Amino acid sequence: MQIKFVPGNSAGTKINFFFSSMQLSSQGERHDEIDFKFLGNASGQPCTLHTNVYAQGKGNREQQFRLWFIQQFDPTAAFHTYSIVWNPQRIIFLVDGSPIRAFNNNEGSGIPFPKNQPMKVYCSLWNADDWATQGGQIKTDWTLAPFLAFYRNFNADASWETQRLDAKGQNRMRWVQSKFMIYDYCKDSKRVNGRFPAECRRSRFL
Repeated sequence: MQIKFVPGNSAGTKINFFFSSMQLSSQGERHDEIDFKFLGNASGQPCTLHTNVYAQGKGNREQQFRLWFIQQFDPTAAFHTYSIVWNPQRIIFLVDGSPIRAFNNNEGSGIPFPKNQPMKVYCSLWNADDWATQGGQIKTDWTLAPFLAFYRNFNADASWETQRLDAKGQNRMRWVQSKFMIYDYCKDSKRVNGRFPAECRRSRFL
């Protein structure tokens, strides 16, 4: 999907591009979901890219990034491409073709993975000023409404069914994560009292 962000002061807004089984499952508390969320910003501040994976209702697997191209290309003035590879082996998040995150199927170790429920694709723009911008410290300025985001060129491609990261892709993802990741649930020891989820102890690059 190509997306162009809300221009100007977009604090409190949240742009969404995600997969969810919620409307297809009779047990919403056990839903699967794969998220790209783009958190609004006060004028002059960088946007935050927020990712998450839910499996059988279990989420709390957030990773957040700054976008490396912001200084050269304004994401509110130009479209960029955000892709999700979802197959039985892994989930890969990509921005303009660069992998930024991988979540592998480790069901053999008791880690739930979203593969048994069909999901729909959703795009939306929400008011999320309780948490979206600096943890909810900056609220939506409704005098600036309407807030507009733009989507185009959605494409579904079944040829990615067995896609994995090659050495070049692994190196690119390591570079993105080392330079532009600003939050990783696998490093938030305070949140989990030092008991990290099992997938945090396994390779993310398989």
